[in-house]
Amino acid sequence: MTVNDPIADMLTRIRNANNGFKDSVEMPSSTLKAEIARLLKEEGYINDYAIVRGESFDNIVLDLKYGRDKQRVISGLKRVSKPGRRVYARKDRIPRVLGGLGTAVLSTSKGLMTGRQAEKQGIGGEVVCFIW
Repeated sequence: MTVNDPIADMLTRIRNANNGFKDSVEMPSSTLKAEIARLLKEEGYINDYAIVRGESFDNIVLDLKYGRDKQRVISGLKRVSKPGRRVYARKDRIPRVLGGLGTAVLSTSKGLMTGRQAEKQGIGGEVVCFIW
């Protein structure tokens, strides 16, 4: 039996499109996915994102970003907290990704934010994923 995990699905779609050097990737939209896309844009991992209104459901489109000579900006994505095993981090134990070169995405009481933002505000939360 597989557990429906929309965040893992989103990360897999981004990973597959990135490995195939696609310009953009489209997936069903949700509030949580839109917040993750906002963080990806703020941290400079993607160019932009847009929510496309559909008849039955909305889609979110991410414009992927590449460097010179088609170098990938996103090297990897990893889902940390899963439906079967939730992972939480206290305010003094927020994980560092690649010694600070990557980004940890946390779901806190003040909304979705990066590990650096959570450290600044002195709050912990659920570790959603790592991006590097």
